[in-house]
Amino acid sequence: MSLNPFKQDVFGNNLLIKRIIVFWFGLVAWYRFNIANTTKVEGSRKLKDLPKQRVLFVSNHQTYFADVACMYLVFNCVKWKIYDRIDFIWHLFAPRLNVYFVAATETMKSGILPKMFAYVGSVSIKRTWRAAGKNVDRGVDTKDLDNIRKAIANGWTITFPQGTTTPYVRGRRGTAHLIKEMKPIVIPVVVDGFRRAFDKKGMFLKSKNSELSIRFKDPLDINFDDSPQAIIEQVMESIEQTDDFIPEVLQNNKP
Repeated sequence: MSLNPFKQDVFGNNLLIKRIIVFWFGLVAWYRFNIANTTKVEGSRKLKDLPKQRVLFVSNHQTYFADVACMYLVFNCVKWKIYDRIDFIWHLFAPRLNVYFVAATETMKSGILPKMFAYVGSVSIKRTWRAAGKNVDRGVDTKDLDNIRKAIANGWTITFPQGTTTPYVRGRRGTAHLIKEMKPIVIPVVVDGFRRAFDKKGMFLKSKNSELSIRFKDPLDINFDDSPQAIIEQVMESIEQTDDFIPEVLQNNKP
């Protein structure tokens, strides 16, 4: 398969370099999700007829990078018509390149590996509520919003409405505002087991032989005329992060 060595994505990243990074990161991810641990994939067949643009995946968040890496493997397998499994390694030779994920700028600049992973498809944004481990209160950078809009308009985009790996916290309405404005197809995703298997960043194995799961649900039926609050509540319900889903043992320790 030929590839123009000078072709770029919408953010100016060279597609050939992206392909090389995806291949090497993908090999590591493939081992971690299929050999070091086991991964159960459900619902990926629902992705086979989705358009190539304006699809937004909303998910709960357990690690900075492992959750995203697993979704990449699923998306690549779907491109090759392989469903509900990620043990098919050959997809790494022709991966899906129009995939983006929203991440905090400080996270993506925290080392050489995050910087390389950012090149694959990070839409880096500055948190408005937290920076360098401290609470802050600052306005939204309009450039960040423009970049998210660009990602949604040109590919499949992954976002984590809670903006944190802490479970069961409220979703942030910025996601709902973007949904109202861009009107993408919204696919809920529920992940589990990643917190047990990986460190917080998701870069290093914390334990082996863990059972991981990633479940894709039907596209949300969203009334785009609803308020941002109503939309974010619908999103949080779909990714099972509302009070109704908190295990009883955690009820008294809800953040």
